[in-house]
This record gives sequence, C-alpha cells and structure tokens, in this order.
Amino acid sequence: MNLKGMLIETFVHMPPMAVLEGLSPEQAVRTPAEGLHSAAAILAHMEFWQAWFLDRCTGTPTPMPQSAGAGWPAVSAGGWNRLVAQFGEGLERAAALGADPVASSAEVTPPIEFPALSHYTIQEALVHMAQHNSHHLGQIITTRQLIGLWPPPAGSFTW
Repeated sequence: MNLKGMLIETFVHMPPMAVLEGLSPEQAVRTPAEGLHSAAAILAHMEFWQAWFLDRCTGTPTPMPQSAGAGWPAVSAGGWNRLVAQFGEGLERAAALGADPVASSAEVTPPIEFPALSHYTIQEALVHMAQHNSHHLGQIITTRQLIGLWPPPAGSFTW
C-alpha cells in the first residue's frame, strides 16, 4: 500500500476527512464526559504531531516537545474550521512527500532526537504519522458516538 492510501484514502477504516465531516465548531469542542477529550482536542493533538513530523521530514529541525502536554494544544470552537483545513492540507503534503520512493527513502535529517525514531527514513516517519492519526481517528469516532453525532452525514461503514 502506498502512503497516500495510508494517509487519505484508507481501506482499513474511514478516511480521516470523512470522520470529521459534519461536526460544527460547537459540537467539535463538546466533551462526552469529565476527563475525556473533545474531537477538537484530539484533532489539535493530531495536527500538532502531523506538523511536527512534516517539519522533520522536510529538514526543519523543530525540537521534540519537553512534555506530553505540549503536544495537546488548546483549541476553541472558533479555531475548528481552520484546524480541520490545516489537518487536511497536512495529509496532502504528507502524501505528496511520500509519493517519490527515492526521496522518501532518505533519512530524516537532522535525525529525530528520540532514540527509537532516530534512524527513521522519511517514509518511516510518514508511516508513523499515519499510524498515530489512525489511532486518534478511532478516538474521535468514539467521542462522536458518545455525544450522539455518529455516523457523519455521508454515512459510515456498517461492519
């Protein structure tokens, strides 16, 4: 499977932008229960790491955050539409970056400071990003189910 298939045109689960479809800004910031994240908070986290990985894959030495909390930026209802657009644009950038097998086989330079990721090629970093997105998209689906906003207007898989 190519990276575009992992990032945008997924076959294992719903495409990312379809998971986000139909959420108003006010709905996106609703939390289903105390201690749980809203769809907007989860997407802000996803977009934070997606942008970070894309920076690293394109040679921008954006430092690793010093704490896990730094990877969960605040988001308001007023920022939802911009956040969704940024996330979608990042998916397209990642797919374009991974489309060239020769370029994507190059190592991330400078190497990522985290030892488990320090040997990554651009393709491996993009796959990592796609897996991270996949994990959190499942959380957004569950969040939407808990607040009664699932399936999205275009429907969902039924199996």
